[in-house]
Amino acid sequence: MGLKDFLFNNDYSFLLQIAIILLSTKLLGLLTKRISLPQVVGALAAGIILGPMLLDVVERNDLIVSLAELGVIVLMFSAGLETDIQELKKAGLASFVIALLGVIVPLVGGFFLADFYNTEQNPEMASLFWQNIFIGVVLTATSVSITVETLKELGALNSRAGNAILGAAVIDDILGIIALTVVISLGGKKTGDGGGEKTLGTLLVNDGVFAVVINILAFFIVAIGAAVLYHFFFKKWRESSNENLRRHNIVTFVFCLLLSFIAEICFGVADITGAFVAGLAVSGLKKNEYVVNRFNTLSYMLLSPIFFANIGLAMTLDGLTGKLIVFMLLLMLLAVVTKVIGCGLGAKIMRYTNKESLQIGIGMISRGEVALIVANKGASVGLMSEKFMTPLVIMVVFTTIVTPILLKFVFPKKKDNSGETPSGELAGLEKSGINTGLEES
Repeated sequence: MGLKDFLFNNDYSFLLQIAIILLSTKLLGLLTKRISLPQVVGALAAGIILGPMLLDVVERNDLIVSLAELGVIVLMFSAGLETDIQELKKAGLASFVIALLGVIVPLVGGFFLADFYNTEQNPEMASLFWQNIFIGVVLTATSVSITVETLKELGALNSRAGNAILGAAVIDDILGIIALTVVISLGGKKTGDGGGEKTLGTLLVNDGVFAVVINILAFFIVAIGAAVLYHFFFKKWRESSNENLRRHNIVTFVFCLLLSFIAEICFGVADITGAFVAGLAVSGLKKNEYVVNRFNTLSYMLLSPIFFANIGLAMTLDGLTGKLIVFMLLLMLLAVVTKVIGCGLGAKIMRYTNKESLQIGIGMISRGEVALIVANKGASVGLMSEKFMTPLVIMVVFTTIVTPILLKFVFPKKKDNSGETPSGELAGLEKSGINTGLEES
């Protein structure tokens, strides 16, 4: 028995594999942070190095996949927790129009690109039409945390364009969740029998758009009702109790898991949608900071590194043909162009100057962890072939690198005396987008 078999082929090898994942994601995350890249890139690199693409020492087994699934639920729940609904209301029509066109244009562009290259139907997956639509949905995502850091460095976070980027990014997340929910409900095939899972709506009416609409509306009605009950039973307790706050965390996490379960099993809505809505429901309660900090700690220490490493572990060079490489290059180009056109056009419609419109479009390019979460979910429900995971991950890394470079071309650098997020529109959203749980010192 060789050393590799001794270490990795026994009943307790999962302990060593998790330890290797956590250590490697942290070390590579710190390395990428030193070169001004998000630590998510380091976590992805760790998965690629440890997986079948290079060393092949960590197996993507059921435990890793399950922990990664729990990790993405916690990530989305934290995103909901950190979304300030009151500030969202202040974002205004301009941010909404920018975000809306910043979703529509990439979605359409991604669909047509995928429709040209994705021509082989797998009977175990959703139809090609929905697979291609889903590629467009992945491109709708925006993660502007690196944009915010760059704008702070350039002293442009207080500018009109900076405020518009912050507002549009939050609305973009909401619109992206809605698009993901609709596409998974309509096209997601969760079983290999060709029919997908039956849900409450399909028990009442025939499968089709009407059934999906019933499912989605029913879920949100149930979610709103659950949120009202949660507030009714726990608001006074949370606001009056200064002790045993750990109980609040447990009850809150149970609420998140239950709503995620109900969304997926009862209504055919993505579990991450349930987690995000649960976070929104809890976000308005006082003492919310305590819950946010505890969930970020859970995410940072265990779940987020495993989730992002799991995506890297799924990457392989198998099937990476010349045709797929061309697709990857066009996808990278499309990811940049569609956001610049979509968000820039939205800004122009709302009477921003040509320069500001270009600045806003470039500021919304980065896809980051949001696109990875969406892609991972699509692959799990048969909406995306595993062969597209590698091009999508490379696209995410590319947009993460190119965004700050382009921003420095379009924003004149000036001294920022405060170095703080603007106190006006959407103040405090320095990490707009989804907190990866990796951004700790």
